[in-house]
Amino acid sequence: MTSQLIRLPDARLAFWHGDQVRDLSGLYPTLGAWLSASIGRVAAAISDLERLAESLPSVGQPDQVWAAPVDAQDVWAAGVTYARSREARQEEAVDGGDVYDRVYSAERPELFFKAHGRDVVGHGAQVGIRADASWSVPEPELAIVLNPALEVVGFTVGNDMSSRDIEGANPLYLPQAKVYEASCALGPGIVLNAATAWPQTTIRLTIERGGEIAYSGDIHTERLKRTLPELVAYLGRAMRFPYGVVLLTGTGIVPPVNFTLAAEDVVSITIDGIGTLTNTVKVI
Repeated sequence: MTSQLIRLPDARLAFWHGDQVRDLSGLYPTLGAWLSASIGRVAAAISDLERLAESLPSVGQPDQVWAAPVDAQDVWAAGVTYARSREARQEEAVDGGDVYDRVYSAERPELFFKAHGRDVVGHGAQVGIRADASWSVPEPELAIVLNPALEVVGFTVGNDMSSRDIEGANPLYLPQAKVYEASCALGPGIVLNAATAWPQTTIRLTIERGGEIAYSGDIHTERLKRTLPELVAYLGRAMRFPYGVVLLTGTGIVPPVNFTLAAEDVVSITIDGIGTLTNTVKVI
C-alpha cells in the first residue's frame, strides 16, 4: 500500500500506511503544518511518517467518506495541457477558439485560480453543476500537491467541474464556468511522492446514470504537453503560498458535445497508483 495523507471526516490529519490509518493530529494539527515541516526535506519527511507509523494512534480501517485532503491550501489549475483539451475548447467556442490553439503552443501556460481549500469537496461528497448552465462536464485531472517552497510532496485525484457553454460563449467567462460552489473535488488522499516528473499512469473517467455507464474514457499522462517543473515554475512566479498549494494539471478526457451532466449522476475518476475519487452530482 502506498503511503497517503488523508483528512478524516472530522478534519483530523491522518496517515494511511499498510492496512491502518494513523492519527497525525497530535504531531501535525493541519496539513499546512506538515507541508511546512517538509520544506527542504520532502523525502525525509515522508520517511519520518513511515517510521513513526506504528507508534501513532490507530483509527482503524479507512472509511468510505473522507474530507478533502486540503485545509488552508488554495487550488489552482492549468488549462489546455493536452491536445484533446485544445480541441474541446475549440469545439465549444462560438468564435472558433483560436485563443486555445495559441495558448496550447505558447511558452507561457494557462494558469487560473480554482478554489479555496475550504470550498473543496472530498471523496463521497457531492459536486455541483450550475443551474444557469446547459452544458456541464467533469474534468478528471492529476493534481500536484506542493509545500510552501513549491516542492512536490505528492499527488491526488482532481475533478475540475466546468460549464462548457459559459466558457464557450466568451473565454473571459472562464471564472464563472470554473469557480462556483462544489466545483472542485480532490481525493481520496495524497499519495506521497517527492517527484520531479510526471508519474507514468493512466487517468480514467466513468459517469454512471441510473445504474448504467453513460460515458467512459481514459488518457495517459505521457500525453501531457507541459512538464511538471514547467507548470510549477510558472505557478510560483510573483506568487507565494504560505500554506502550500494544489495544482490541477489539465484534462485530456472530454465527453462528446451531446453529453451534459445531470443531477444524481455518479462521477468516478481513477488514476492508477493514486486512487479513485467518486462524487454524486447536484444542481447549484
